[in-house]
Amino acid sequence: MKTIVFATGNSGKMREIREILDGLPCRVLSMKEAGITADPEENGTTFSENAMIKARAAAAAVPGTKLDPENTIILADDSGLEIDALGKEPGVCSARYMGRDTSYHIKNAELIRRLKGVPPEKRTARFVCEIAAVLPDGETFTVRGTIEGKIGYEERGENGFGYDPIFYLPDLSRTTAELPMDEKNKISHRGKALRAAREELQRRGLL
Repeated sequence: MKTIVFATGNSGKMREIREILDGLPCRVLSMKEAGITADPEENGTTFSENAMIKARAAAAAVPGTKLDPENTIILADDSGLEIDALGKEPGVCSARYMGRDTSYHIKNAELIRRLKGVPPEKRTARFVCEIAAVLPDGETFTVRGTIEGKIGYEERGENGFGYDPIFYLPDLSRTTAELPMDEKNKISHRGKALRAAREELQRRGLL
């Protein structure tokens, strides 16, 4: 059986990934479950570059595990929030914004503070997700997913994580943290990118 290892230690992200990839004829493991330890420096200047750095580092660790290299696909993502009024900050630094150990309640409050006085029409933003894949034969590819929205004026919702409570979807009158998981996964940046990755893997006959 094929194994997909998703190179992340984020438990919230893994919950979303398992929901979206449910039903595939393969195992979906986190790095910890796969016995992979990799923490490369994410020094790329784009989401795509950082995703590939993480995917290659995890793939390089596969021979030291019990995984079968010929049946193991590595996926990694780099995702973040781009706020137009802030020059697309925090962007590729989304996870490191104000420090990795700073709570998202504090990060969200700071972004809302920085947008004080910015009118609704200029609070546009998007979540971006780039997924990189390293295949058993060493080939690679990347796919991208985005979702457009606006930055709200306060945190709302308990269902998401990270910046979800301030990412407002005007068409739904809710933040992504107010959406049920199944509804969020249908429209989220990560959901779109994961479905694109799944389709590419199926197109190549790997799933």
